[in-house]
Amino acid sequence: MSASLAPECNEVKERYDSCFLKWYSEKYLRGKGRTDECESLFKDYRKCLTGALKERGIDKMLEDAREDHKENDAVNLRRPSGYITARWDLVTRLYELAIFAWDHGVVARTLKGFAILSLFFFLFIIPVERLASRETTLARNVENALKAGTLFRNASHPIERIYELCGQSSLQVLGMANSPKADVDNLQIRATTGSAYKLPQISCARASTNQIVVFDRPQPNRMQYISLKPISLALDDKAEMTFHAPGSVDAEEEREELRQRKRTEGLVEKLKYHSVVKHPPSQKELALPRIVNQINCAWEVHQLLQKNISLVGARSRRSLSVSERVVESATTMRDFVLLTIWQMITLYIYPILRRGFVIGLVCHRFAAEALLLVLEWRAKPDYAALKDISATAQQVEIRLQQFCYWPMQYVTLRRSKRDWGSVTTSHPDYIRFYNSLWLVANDVIIGIALGSYIIDNSAWVAETISDILSTYSIAALQRTITWLMDWPAGLKLNTELAAFLGDLFLWVIDHWSSCIETLHPVLPHVIWVVGFSSFAGASMPIALFSDLLTILTLHIYSFYMASARIFNWQYTILLSLFQLFRGKKHNVLRKRIDSCDYDLDQLLLGTILFTLLFFLLPTVLVFYLAFACARMAIISLKAVLDALLACLNHFPLFALMLRLKDSQRLPGGIRFELRDTQELASQIPSTPSPPPTSYIYLKSVPLTFRAMFHQYFQLGHRIRKHYASPRVLLCLATGKFVPPIHRKNLYSLQYSMLPARRAGILDMWYALTASSDEGKDKDKRRGSAGWLNGGVASLAIGNGNLRRGNGYMARRGGH
Repeated sequence: MSASLAPECNEVKERYDSCFLKWYSEKYLRGKGRTDECESLFKDYRKCLTGALKERGIDKMLEDAREDHKENDAVNLRRPSGYITARWDLVTRLYELAIFAWDHGVVARTLKGFAILSLFFFLFIIPVERLASRETTLARNVENALKAGTLFRNASHPIERIYELCGQSSLQVLGMANSPKADVDNLQIRATTGSAYKLPQISCARASTNQIVVFDRPQPNRMQYISLKPISLALDDKAEMTFHAPGSVDAEEEREELRQRKRTEGLVEKLKYHSVVKHPPSQKELALPRIVNQINCAWEVHQLLQKNISLVGARSRRSLSVSERVVESATTMRDFVLLTIWQMITLYIYPILRRGFVIGLVCHRFAAEALLLVLEWRAKPDYAALKDISATAQQVEIRLQQFCYWPMQYVTLRRSKRDWGSVTTSHPDYIRFYNSLWLVANDVIIGIALGSYIIDNSAWVAETISDILSTYSIAALQRTITWLMDWPAGLKLNTELAAFLGDLFLWVIDHWSSCIETLHPVLPHVIWVVGFSSFAGASMPIALFSDLLTILTLHIYSFYMASARIFNWQYTILLSLFQLFRGKKHNVLRKRIDSCDYDLDQLLLGTILFTLLFFLLPTVLVFYLAFACARMAIISLKAVLDALLACLNHFPLFALMLRLKDSQRLPGGIRFELRDTQELASQIPSTPSPPPTSYIYLKSVPLTFRAMFHQYFQLGHRIRKHYASPRVLLCLATGKFVPPIHRKNLYSLQYSMLPARRAGILDMWYALTASSDEGKDKDKRRGSAGWLNGGVASLAIGNGNLRRGNGYMARRGGH
C-alpha cells in the first residue's frame, strides 16, 4: 500500500485501501458484496486529510511527501514489478488532490476566472485593437464619402440649399474626436470630450491660441433658430403716411410728425460730416450672418450624417436567400396594392375634391371682395369711408381682410415645407398665421357663450339698457340742465340767457325722449340681433354696442357741438375786441397783429360789446363745460370698447405661448458670454501645457415682452399724443371741435398682421391651383457628426463612434 500525503493519516488510509481491495474482489470478481461497505472508512480518511491540509497547506505536504518517497520511487521504477506500485502511488496522490480541490471549490473558481478572462479578451482587447488600427482608414473613408456624396443619401431636400445658406461648397474633415492617437496631423484638430469635461478640449499642432465658441444647436423640426435681429411679429409693408381730411387734428399731427422726422434725418446727415469715420467691417464681421446660418443648419446636417454613417466603409450586401426572397415578394405585393389604392385616391379623387374646394373658396372671395368695395367706397378722396365711421363696418372689414389673406398665408407655409427646416424666412408667417387663427377661434368661442346668454335673456337685457338710457342720457341730463339754469353752485349767471339755452336743450331732449320711447318695442329684437351676431365672434356685439352708443348719444354730441360753437364765437369776438382796446388789429393777409387808429365811436361800441359778451361768457361756459365733460365720458367709453376689440383681434396669444413654452422659437438676437477659463483649465488632467484657450458661450436672446407688446405701447402713445397734446387741449379750452382719434390710427394695431395691399382674386386662384406636388431633388449622401470651425461645417469621428449633444464651433488662431 502507498503512503498518504499526511503521515498521520497512513493508518486510516491502510484500512480504507484494504477494505477497497476486498470490496473490489468480491463485487466485481465474485459478484457479491455491499455497495456502501467502505463508506465510513472513506469519510474518516477524508476528514483526516482535510484537517491536515488546513493545518499545513497543500504546498508543504507535497514537498514533504516528495522528499520521503524519493528513494522508494526510484527503486520501484527500476524494477519491473515496482512500476505498478509507483503508478498506484501517483494515482492515490492525485486522487487526494482531487478530493481537496472539489471540497474547496477550486475547480468552480478556476472555470469562472477562465470564462471572465476569455470574455474580456474577445469583447475588449480585440475590438480596441481593431478600432485603433482602423482610425486612419476611417477618417480617409469619411473624406471620400463626403466627396462622393455617400453621406448625403436619402436627403429630404437638395443639399446644395444647405451649401447656399452656409456660404460653402462642401463639407470637410477637420480633425478627430476622442481619438486614441496622440499624433494628429498638423492641419487637423483633435477634440476630446467626455463626462470628465464640461466643455470639449481642442488642440491643434499649428495653433498658438484657441478660441472656442460653444452653442446649443437649435432644432429646426421644433422651429428653433437664432437670429441677429429680433423676429418681427408685424408686417413691415405699411405706408408711413395715412390720409385724413384737410384741417383735421389727425392730419395736422401727421404733418407735424413728418416734418419732425425729416428734421431729425437732416440733423443725422449733418452729424455724419462731423463724426469719426467709421471703419469698414472686417471679414469676420461680415461672416457673422453666414455663421449664424451654419449654426441653424447644424442639427439637420447632423441628423442626415448620423443616418448615413453606417454606409462609410460598409461591405456590399449578400444576395438574399430563398426564404428572404419569398418574404420580400409578399411585402412587395402588399406595398403594391396599397400604393395602387393611394395613387387612385391622389390622382383621381383628391384633385376633384381640391378643385371643388378652390372653386367654392373663390366664389366666397368674390362675395368678400364686393363687400370690401362697399365698405371702402368714398364719395370723394377726402371723405370718410363707411369703415372709418362705423366700428361694425371696421370689424367686418378686418374679418374679410383676414379671409382674403389666409389662403395666401397657407400657400406660403406649404411651400416652406419643400425646403430645409433651417430656412427661417417663413417662421414669422407661421406665427402670424396661427396667432390669427387662435384669436378668431377664441373670439368665436367667447362670442357663442356671450350670444347664448344675450339671446336667452334678451328681454331682461333690453329692459336694463332702456333703464340705463332713460336714467343717464335723458333724466340725468335734464336734471343737470335744470341745475345750470338756476345759479349752479352759487355762481350768478345771466338768468335770461341761461333760461333760453336751458329751454332750448330741454326741448330737444323731450323730442329725443319721445323718439326713444317709440324704439322700446323694437329694442328686444335689436338685442336679439346683437346676440345672434355674437356667433360670428365676441368682437361683433362689442362693435355693434359701440355703434349703438354713438347713435343713442347723438343728442349729447349735438349739444356739445352747439355749445362749443357758441363758446368759440364768443371767445373769438372777445379776442378781437381786446385787440381793439390796445389799438391793434389782426392782419388776415400777413397773419400778424398791426397797429390801427380807431375812432371814438368805434372804441365806445367795442367797449359796450366787450362788456356785454364778457358778462355773458360764464353762462355759455358752464353749459359748454357740462356737455364737453359728457362728450369726453362717451369718448372714454368708446375707447374702452375699442381696446377690447384690439385685444380680441391682435393680442399676441400664440407668440406669448411660444415665449413661455419654447423661447428659442422667438429669437431677439444673440449674446456672447465669456466662461471662466481658469476654472475650466483646472479640470484638464496633467498633460503637456496646452495653448491659451478661451471659451465663449453663444446664447440666443429671446424676444422681450416689451417687443411683443410694442404695438400696444405705440397705440397708447398715439392716444396720449392725440388727447393730451397741447393742440387738443387748446382746442378744448377755446371751444374748437375736438374729434376722436381717427379710426384708421386706432385700428392700425389690428391691421399690423395684414398686408397693405391684399392679393387679388386671380393671384389667389393661381396660388391655389398651382401644383403642390412638385418634384423634389433628393441627393443620396452619407454623413456623420457635425462640427463648425470658423463657420465651416466639418466632421469629428473618434473611437468608431459619433458623439451626440451640443454643437461646438472652434477657431484656430495665432498662425
